[in-house]
Amino acid sequence: MEHHDNLLGTLACDAVRYTLPLYEMARMRAATCPRRDGAGVFAGDGPDTTLRWINTVTHVRTLLGPQHRQVVTPNNDTLYTNAWLDLSGGPLLLDVPDCRGRYYVLGLLDAYTNPFGYIGTRTTGTQGGTWLLHGPAWRGEVPAGATPLPCPTNAVWIIGRILADGEADLPGAHALQDGIRLRRPDGTSAATVFDAGMQAGERPADPDRYAAVVTRMLRENPPPAAEAELVRSFAPAGIGSNAPLTGAQRAALATALTQVDAELAAPRVSALGGGWFLPVEIRTSFGTHYALRAEVARNYIGALGVEEAMYLMADCDGDGLPLDGRRQYELVFPRQGLPQVGAFWSLTMYRKSDCMLVENPLQRYSLGDRSPALRPAPDGSLRIVLGAQPPSENALAGNWLPAPAEPFYVALRLYVPGTTHLERTFRYPPIRRMKEAS
Repeated sequence: MEHHDNLLGTLACDAVRYTLPLYEMARMRAATCPRRDGAGVFAGDGPDTTLRWINTVTHVRTLLGPQHRQVVTPNNDTLYTNAWLDLSGGPLLLDVPDCRGRYYVLGLLDAYTNPFGYIGTRTTGTQGGTWLLHGPAWRGEVPAGATPLPCPTNAVWIIGRILADGEADLPGAHALQDGIRLRRPDGTSAATVFDAGMQAGERPADPDRYAAVVTRMLRENPPPAAEAELVRSFAPAGIGSNAPLTGAQRAALATALTQVDAELAAPRVSALGGGWFLPVEIRTSFGTHYALRAEVARNYIGALGVEEAMYLMADCDGDGLPLDGRRQYELVFPRQGLPQVGAFWSLTMYRKSDCMLVENPLQRYSLGDRSPALRPAPDGSLRIVLGAQPPSENALAGNWLPAPAEPFYVALRLYVPGTTHLERTFRYPPIRRMKEAS
């Protein structure tokens, strides 16, 4: 009996590692699919309903600041555009206008969180176009003027990021957002009511709810053929079966959910030197790295592949000591050692305790290659000062990134990173603690 329990426990852990991304995608869909359509019509009849509008594009129209607390480690560079698709009823047409040279990306994730496709300046250029998004089973004729974009699953999440250089640049970014539209091939509206099957705040803790959610996701979004047998093997643990959980399955799954969550809570990171690390390193698919896929789904869901964007973090100085805004630090990029990007780079400040942007008198939350106040030194190097107090040198006022008077971390975002970053030959300068004024 004990041997059987051990086998069931191991199987339940394997099943959770494989299926956790499906659960997290379902949870994010419930959280971000709108309850009301563009005309203000509710999908359901009350606040407790799980009905949502799907196949509709929604936009965040402002750059995120300290007052926005929906997501952790938010970027302060781009506006977000969001759409969840259900392709089970047939393909959809996605129209994108000419971006007029503005950087943008629409990243596409399948139900398993693989970032399988990109529409944007890096991959499809600046002129826009029309794409036919279709699920794996669809066979048909592609409408004239449309480019087919096959999707591995019928559930797709489109996460768009559109560059905006501050408040004055918002009208141009809004115009690009307004031109991104979904429609059916016959020209009718793509929007439809969809039962998300759960509420936004449901965490994967209850084994019965977890099994029900991922079993539905597996049914609606079958795994690749090469993984079908593996998924069938999860049935004895109650995953993929429509039968109610037995007492043994419920106990094993409850333990597995707790155990796997603890495993994934301390994500592995890729050290880059100088105290910098890369939390997510994925291109277009996780392949069979199921534990890594689950880890990213739990901690960084929605991350783009590194060819589009790299997100580097530092929460310690070059000596390995935690960064704290009560001290003052400098980050110096040598003249020939600035970040090499095809789009832009930025360095953003966050409070360690809540992973949020920090209010400051300058309302300056990031610095980067588009910051008009940022000045290089006479030798061409670029020195950025970090700390709660401004630098004593007036010449560095525009190079100050204000920190809270408490522990902090920074994120260096590289959009369309160059070869030296992708091949790991770029040398990232350490953040150095500056000497205290005497």
